[in-house]
Amino acid sequence: MIKILFICHGNICRSPMAEFILKDMVSQRGLPAEFEIASAATSTEEIWNGIGNPVYPPARKELARHGIRCEGKRAVQLKAADYRHYDYLIGMDDANIRNMQRISGGDPEHKIHKLLEFAGSSRDIADPWYTGDFETTYNDIVEGCEAFLDQFPKSR
Repeated sequence: MIKILFICHGNICRSPMAEFILKDMVSQRGLPAEFEIASAATSTEEIWNGIGNPVYPPARKELARHGIRCEGKRAVQLKAADYRHYDYLIGMDDANIRNMQRISGGDPEHKIHKLLEFAGSSRDIADPWYTGDFETTYNDIVEGCEAFLDQFPKSR
């Protein structure tokens, strides 16, 4: 099983979008049993008294436009132990990567990546919390997830 954790700042827009987009892609390929896919935040800004906020409504709406559901997802924070558990820790921008390395205590096993690296790009996934452009964020995440998934055989 390949274990993937998507990470962004608050875990209410980009990383849950990536989580559910990739879950949808592996389901369409008939491979859901071969992947464990989750998401987390580098901050606690969207977590109150131990309870994370749900996916931000415009992000949820953008996923729904593409037939993808994300009910029940709540923000959680990245923990140092996640580094040991997951095979890939995938951030959305350079600030995420720096915070992921800080929380994880470095990246000795080279598990930390920026999503669009898999598509051959050093671009960040823009945070739609600030840009308001959830469609572009969705498209960039699809590009990165498709490229990530293409590195694995279609059937094992």
